[in-house]
Order: sequence, then C-alpha cells, then structure tokens
Amino acid sequence: MKQAGRLSAAVLREVGARVEPGVSTYELDRFAEEYIRDNGGIPTFKGYGGFPGTICASVNEEVVHGFPSKKRVLKEGDVISIDVGATVDGWAGDNAWTFPVGKVAPEVKRLLDVTEECLWAAIEMARAGKRLGDIGSACQRVAKAAGFGVVREFTGHGIGRQMHEEPSVPNYGHRHLGRKLRSGMVLAIEPMITMGSPRVVIAENGWLVTTADKKPAAHFEKTVAITEEGPALISVEPTRRRPVGGANY
Repeated sequence: MKQAGRLSAAVLREVGARVEPGVSTYELDRFAEEYIRDNGGIPTFKGYGGFPGTICASVNEEVVHGFPSKKRVLKEGDVISIDVGATVDGWAGDNAWTFPVGKVAPEVKRLLDVTEECLWAAIEMARAGKRLGDIGSACQRVAKAAGFGVVREFTGHGIGRQMHEEPSVPNYGHRHLGRKLRSGMVLAIEPMITMGSPRVVIAENGWLVTTADKKPAAHFEKTVAITEEGPALISVEPTRRRPVGGANY
C-alpha cells in the first residue's frame, strides 16, 4: 500500500502547488489524472459510484465530493479541499488537504490550522489496543476547544483493495469505546470541520455536501497503518515528513 500512498501524496502535493486565483477545478482535475497515469497508477475516484472526476474539488462551504468543473474558477480568498486517491497494483491510497487560494481571512486560516491539528491528534490515537472512539474523541476535542463544528454524517474509513472498507472512522466519539484497533489495520482518517453549524446538506446530484449555514469547511485526510510500533503514515512521500510551521502534507 505504500506505493499507492506515495503516489497519492505526490499528486496531492503537485495539485496543491497549482492552486491559485484564476485556475479552474477542471484544470486541476486534468493535471491530477495525467500525473497519476504517467506515474503508473489509476485514478481511484474516477468512475467510483459514477463520480466523474479524478479529484473531489470542494470550495469554501463545500465540505466534500465537489465535481471538478470548467465553470468553477478559484478566486483570491477561497479555500479548496482536494481529495485524491491513486490505485497501484490493486491497492488504494487516499488523502486530502485544504489549500488557501492566495491570502485568506484570519478566521479561515484558523479553521484550516485547527482542522489539520484535528487530523494529527486523531492519527496519534491510531494505535493497537486503542479503540475507534479514541480517534474520534481526539478529533472532537480539538475542534470543540476552538469553537468549530464536527461533521457527523460523513466519516473516515478502512482502506485496502477497495477505497472504502470497514470500519467507519467517525470524527467524534468517546474514549475507550468502539471497535478495538489491531496491528495490520489501515484507516483513512479524515476530519471534516465547519466554522459554524456542523449540519450539512447533500445536493440534488447526490454527491456534493455543503454546510447548511454556508459557512466555510475544511477537510484533511491521511491513510494510516496501525502497527505494533504505532501509527505509520501510508499516504506520504519518503522524503517528506511533518515539519514544524509549514506545509505538512
């Protein structure tokens, strides 16, 4: 799975580097597909349940599952969640990051920072002997302390030969409760955090999820293996680790 994870992380980084005012989400999607195929992978999302794109491109109040579009052109002050996966030799990788478009408002920057911290707090709990509730509780505590909402209708998930496998991995919960985590499990952990109400609305197309109050949301995701030595990042490039005070994807 590390091969799929490395490619998923690389394409996310490369697409993120192309996020700027004036770029359409369609352009980002086309680049992502070409990059994945040129590097020996298959876009995991394209055609999944009828999804039309290689990336989910969700802007501002869009939480997840946004369709790439020529009509959706990014502008200064937007934020965009890019969710992308690559399949290599039958194994799936999955990750997401929310990128600022140019300079964003301070409160929006804070939302991104806190959501990222939710991700790392949740990953820290992905240890053999812990339980799913420990992961969700860690995420929820960080978000609640900042005054933000946690989306409940959508969760992380197990991942392997298929992109979505058991178990579901909620971003809320109680410590010491839920399914016990065991070495060898691989999870996609993905906090979805809102600036306002955690309530969401699903669009008529059955895919796009937006905040009910139209306030911004952020979404970060990593594929993580549970090992006897602790959590091991799968969707990461070998030369990149989590630095202090920089882009941590």
